[in-house]
Amino acid sequence: MSIETTTSAAPANVTEASRAVVLAYMDTLVTGDFDALREFFSPDATWTLAGDLPLSRTWTGPGEILDEFIPAMLSRLVPESLELEFGGVIADGERVFAEWNSRGLAKSGLRYDQHCLAVFTIREGRIAEVREFFADTLHAKNVVFV
Repeated sequence: MSIETTTSAAPANVTEASRAVVLAYMDTLVTGDFDALREFFSPDATWTLAGDLPLSRTWTGPGEILDEFIPAMLSRLVPESLELEFGGVIADGERVFAEWNSRGLAKSGLRYDQHCLAVFTIREGRIAEVREFFADTLHAKNVVFV
């Protein structure tokens, strides 16, 4: 059995530009300025939430991502209790891996504490694709989607 490995040949400027887009997106996300967030996405961007949660699927375009997906998730949490703690990013070419913790009070009355990882793909300076993974989908199901 052999495992193929690839070595990145991505130019440093592509990697740094991709990293900068995701970091700027994260900074803007905490402000809640959805108009500014919209500018980060390409018109055909996709956001996929992995797993079997009620919101797990692929959302296409800034409209679905920002007007449907994110509000649907936020509607299950007490807004003033929400805290995002970013753990950092690792970038390689147009791919950026971002890590964060989401904490807050769910409308169920239970505490929500979720570790998240997302793989962002950046093309032409905009987010083209995001694949998001929750560390504990059972926790989300039992606390947020009850």
